[in-house]
Amino acid sequence: MNDDFAGLETQSKPLLWYGLPHGYLRLDLNPPFERVLELVKQVLSLPDELRGHAERVVRFYTGIVGLLNAQNVLGCALGLHPDESGGFMSSVLTVSAFPTTGGNAKLVLASLAGSAADRPDEGMRPLDLPCGAGFLAEKIRRAPAPGAPPEGSDTAPEGTVWQGTVAVTGPGARDIVVLQLVTSAVDLADSYRDVLLGVAHTLSFTDPLLTEAADSSNRQGSGAAAAIESDFG
Repeated sequence: MNDDFAGLETQSKPLLWYGLPHGYLRLDLNPPFERVLELVKQVLSLPDELRGHAERVVRFYTGIVGLLNAQNVLGCALGLHPDESGGFMSSVLTVSAFPTTGGNAKLVLASLAGSAADRPDEGMRPLDLPCGAGFLAEKIRRAPAPGAPPEGSDTAPEGTVWQGTVAVTGPGARDIVVLQLVTSAVDLADSYRDVLLGVAHTLSFTDPLLTEAADSSNRQGSGAAAAIESDFG
């Protein structure tokens, strides 16, 4: 894990924090207008042979941001890791929060976790995380692949991906927080599952910096108390 934590902001303050794994870059889902405008200016200033590709990248970025915002995604990170052939493996980590309708999130997840325990063959199992109870679900499915459709076809290309999902109760009585990791490196599902579970174990609804400050203060206090006891027997 990286040393820094990503804090996901609501209207007033961060809702949750989680550690970003090595090799993952956080995607800004709410870029300031000035930054987008500057990016467009930079693209327009590129030579003709580079401008077309850059414009496609910008359109892809804005499209992804719009799609994620429409699906209650609070945070997104893109992962790139070298493979044995000299290329790169990619993955996408997303963090979302959903309010339950007419019920208690803990009861909803307890029911799902109970069902998961009865269906281990479906890749579901209950989890006991530092932030609370939850469950892990994983599956291999077909998904749209990057790139244009083959010539003469209107059907978008598809590929096989591994999808892992961790759901836990959020800080509110009605919130469910969902962490999801998707990758086309299906043969490395075990490794990516470990990555997802590692992120889930860092998930916190309390600012880690405040926790570290409190721990440091307690350690300093303990040291002072021990010194006094030593001096005065």
